[in-house]
Amino acid sequence: MAALIGRVGRCGLRVDRAREPYEALIRAIAHQQLHGRAAEAILGRMLALHAGEGFLPPAVLLALPDAPLRGAGLSGAKLAAMRGVAQATLDGIVPSRRLAARLDDAVLIERLTSLRGIGRWTVEMLLMFSLGRRDIMPVDDFGVREGWRRLKELDRQLAPKAMAQATAHLAPFRSAAAWYLWRAAEEKPGGFRAPAAL
Repeated sequence: MAALIGRVGRCGLRVDRAREPYEALIRAIAHQQLHGRAAEAILGRMLALHAGEGFLPPAVLLALPDAPLRGAGLSGAKLAAMRGVAQATLDGIVPSRRLAARLDDAVLIERLTSLRGIGRWTVEMLLMFSLGRRDIMPVDDFGVREGWRRLKELDRQLAPKAMAQATAHLAPFRSAAAWYLWRAAEEKPGGFRAPAAL
């Protein structure tokens, strides 16, 4: 790891501290299984449906008919997941940024993964890139596991549980370690592209 840090340089993990969890989750859903540029294009078309300033508010998302949202490029599953997040935000299940700051990682993961279309990885990206949590190791992430495989010169990636055990000693700085592991996965030709700050 020290050699990797020496090659890559200073950690470039960026945190968008102004982004509310609602917006982060909606953006993460848009990015699921899509290239970043395609997801951003869909988000741009979605935001164009809202005449007001700022990100599409939950009540507006719920009030919009399906047709223009589907026309923006959302699949039925993603639209249902986004509407679920919007309703959960109005119901107080998705916390405000201020409340989220007072909740433990495990509490947020349990609370938000109860929502349709929101898995552990999505919440971990929220924790890392929006809430700035310093000790997140997204062991389900292909790029993180590939980076570890290359760093340790393993024949194959570790399973998530084994990955969690292998990286436990990197606490309490596992978010930075994950960022470096994404860089390790990119070092060789055909490298994996790490998630952008969602």
